[in-house]
Amino acid sequence: MNIGFCGSGNMAAAMARGWAGAADSMLFTDSGSGRAIALAADVGGEAVGSNAELAERADLVVLAMKPAKLEEAAKELREAKVVISLLGATSLEKVEAAFPGAEACRVMPNVAVEVRRGVLCLAGGASVETRRRLEALGRVVELPDSQFDAATAVMGCAPAYLALAVEALADAGAADGLDEELARELVVETTAGTAELLRERHPADVRRAVASPGGSTDAGLEALDREGAREAFEAAVRASLERMRG
Repeated sequence: MNIGFCGSGNMAAAMARGWAGAADSMLFTDSGSGRAIALAADVGGEAVGSNAELAERADLVVLAMKPAKLEEAAKELREAKVVISLLGATSLEKVEAAFPGAEACRVMPNVAVEVRRGVLCLAGGASVETRRRLEALGRVVELPDSQFDAATAVMGCAPAYLALAVEALADAGAADGLDEELARELVVETTAGTAELLRERHPADVRRAVASPGGSTDAGLEALDREGAREAFEAAVRASLERMRG
């Protein structure tokens, strides 16, 4: 399959890296930033001269440009056969109206698609082949279009919040004498293992299993509670939702 990306920003790059080696070819355009050339070189793809050429040569087109460019891009991509929209705050209905002759679906991935461990929310009538391509990047979760904002605030933005927590924990370890790279490795590997554990156990159960009453973890949890850690994460989700909903 030939996959085309209309737009070559961060999320397009994450998906392209995840698909690298699995697609027959990957084609890229941008709005003049030069990112298409850089991304094509990174993943072994090709930057093409126009969106019209992209639509003509690609079996599947990923919409990864700015949402405000949808109507303009749709005119140039009118030959597109299959369209996956990554456009934030842009309903599936609007995408389908812009591409009336194409198979269209809306997808919201997170950046872990780069390592094929992402979460991808899906709305719309994706074919078996399109869904198979998405499943190669991680877990696909079907959602009503109306729930995409809430899902994005939780799974789309969360990698940044979790990365901040990892950074803070590693920095604290380094401040007490651990080698900086070792501290980060310890926290990253602990995070990966905890994620697997959380597939089997409720978060509250994991907390209780680690935190003996009166112990060092219990003291740390009390400090997090004093500093408002839970409220801070909840506030981050609310702020993301407010920004998305404008």
